[in-house]
Amino acid sequence: MALPTSVRLFEMAPRDGLQNEPGAIVPSATKIALIQRLASAGITHIEAASFVSPKWVPQMGDAAEVMRGIQRQPGVVYSALTPNLKGLENALAVGVEEVAVFGAASEAFSQKNINCSIADSLARFEPVLERAHQAGVRVRGYVSCVLGCPYEGDIAPAKVASVAKALYEMGCYEVSLGDTIGVGTPLAAKRMIEATRQHVPIEHLAAHFHDTYGMALANLYAVMEEGISVIDAATAGLGGCPYAKGASGNVATEDVLYLLEGLGIETGIDLQAIIDTAFWVTGELGRKPSSKVALAKGLIQQ
Repeated sequence: MALPTSVRLFEMAPRDGLQNEPGAIVPSATKIALIQRLASAGITHIEAASFVSPKWVPQMGDAAEVMRGIQRQPGVVYSALTPNLKGLENALAVGVEEVAVFGAASEAFSQKNINCSIADSLARFEPVLERAHQAGVRVRGYVSCVLGCPYEGDIAPAKVASVAKALYEMGCYEVSLGDTIGVGTPLAAKRMIEATRQHVPIEHLAAHFHDTYGMALANLYAVMEEGISVIDAATAGLGGCPYAKGASGNVATEDVLYLLEGLGIETGIDLQAIIDTAFWVTGELGRKPSSKVALAKGLIQQ
């Protein structure tokens, strides 16, 4: 299959990127400024916050304040993770226009992450989707551990397809397939997409790959060959997973953009503005970006 002519990039840095940030709580003003910079660079989908218990994810305790503080730009979707009805109601109260729910393709990971089985987690999401649709809010679904689990090892593509199908049939407009611990390789990624697209139309699937083993870009190329045209990424390669030991950050937005530009694939995003944002946000956090492109460009500019 030919590569897509355009890709929609879904920016994860404000939520998935910062949720596991160690040490001091990142100020709300920094999160808001990050979101503004990303939108100004041309990113049209930004996961801005997570309405979860601050007890479990302290960095996301100011979700309502962040959502209220954003100066929303026309044509930009600011979404939030809402794993339960309480989270959804809190998100609706501050005008969130798109939300997300989070399942797993691994039973062991589901138990460690949300303390219930895959089947139970899907049942819990049903009232969330029902309420969101009543409110006219779109719901995105995530499936984690699609290419491997820290507890179970390899995950069968059929298991991924089964969970993705359930989320899609429940009413998720898009299902993002996450290599949470970044262990996937291109052939495994292709086989996972081949199995899943039998149950969910390819235009309703997205790729969310972490770069622990340095394979994320190769895996993205492989799944774009299978028809994937929506990619999740985080500026500066921010992120990790509190329930997946050893998981590194998301694939960096600037690395993905460099690849896509080299392939002649349209994104509508300003690569230099993202690189500048990567240096700015990691400066706020007291370190440098982990992305190859930001570091290389930074050396050239010195």
